Amino acid sequence: MSYVGPEFDPSPPTKRGVGRPITVAVAALVPTCLAGWLVYQATSGPGGDDPARSLPASPSASTGQSAPSEPGSPTPSASGKDDKGDKGDKDNKKDGEGKGDGNDSSTKPPAGRPAANGPLKGKTVVIDPGHNPGNFRHATEINRKVDIGTNSKECDTTGTSTNDGYTEAEFTLDLAHRLRALLEKQGATVKLTQDGDRPWGPCVDERARIGNKAGADAVVSLHADGSGAGNRGYHVIMPGKVRSGAADTSAIVIPSKELGERIAGKFVEVTGSAPSNYIGDGTGLDTRTDLGGLNLSTVPKVFVECGNMRDAKDSALLKSGEWRQKAARGISEGIEGFLRG
Repeated sequence: MSYVGPEFDPSPPTKRGVGRPITVAVAALVPTCLAGWLVYQATSGPGGDDPARSLPASPSASTGQSAPSEPGSPTPSASGKDDKGDKGDKDNKKDGEGKGDGNDSSTKPPAGRPAANGPLKGKTVVIDPGHNPGNFRHATEINRKVDIGTNSKECDTTGTSTNDGYTEAEFTLDLAHRLRALLEKQGATVKLTQDGDRPWGPCVDERARIGNKAGADAVVSLHADGSGAGNRGYHVIMPGKVRSGAADTSAIVIPSKELGERIAGKFVEVTGSAPSNYIGDGTGLDTRTDLGGLNLSTVPKVFVECGNMRDAKDSALLKSGEWRQKAARGISEGIEGFLRG
């Protein structure tokens, strides 16, 4: 799959000459435009990506921001692996202070805000931010085994981190907030499996149940990998066919594949990041039958591994707020394409 890399810099458009009559006309318009611009500056807020100005909230009002994680060293799970198994060789690293660039998007939407009118109105999307910032404090709870249909697996893990301590749990929560905002603007009803608002978890089986109970039209679980240096790129994990115990993915394999392909295509288009060079044979797609979050789902669901936190180049992207916004937009556009058909 061809793609445009992050350093791609298209050549500026060629300037064309302008004749004298147009110059005179423009000169005549300058005073009028200047006056209009001055009125606009006096009445409008900041533009671009700057947040809009607003009155400060009362001390008792909720800020809606994720609580900062406390420095400390997590206790790894008994297996040293998370629900994505050993393909990504993920580490269970500490939940220290985030090393991102500070350009986060963790503000929650006001409670009771009506859904926007848009192409996704009437659709429900569940976003599953991988891991929980507090998991490392609850080794006993997250190491207990849960049934995933094909076998038993640890409830959850702490996730991985960059070499300088920016955690996967912090990354996925920020990305989830950005993605939620974009989908809500399109009219979708969006639910999160966790919002940093519980001490630990949920376990992988509960994460699946949340999407099932919501009757979600699509579920996306957000992650970042913890593979070796030099392994780069994103990949989307789709469910394979499983019929064992409580797991039966027969009805969701085909729609989940379409969801995964849509997201992978938009992710590369919007972010410029290449598909994984170590999983998926360059397609950015992988099929698994060993993940509880997929095995137990009864609605279309995929995992998105946005990059490798242990590679210096990938980690620089993952820590960039600007890049995370692109990642959220790529995933959002992929979901929209899937839901609109």
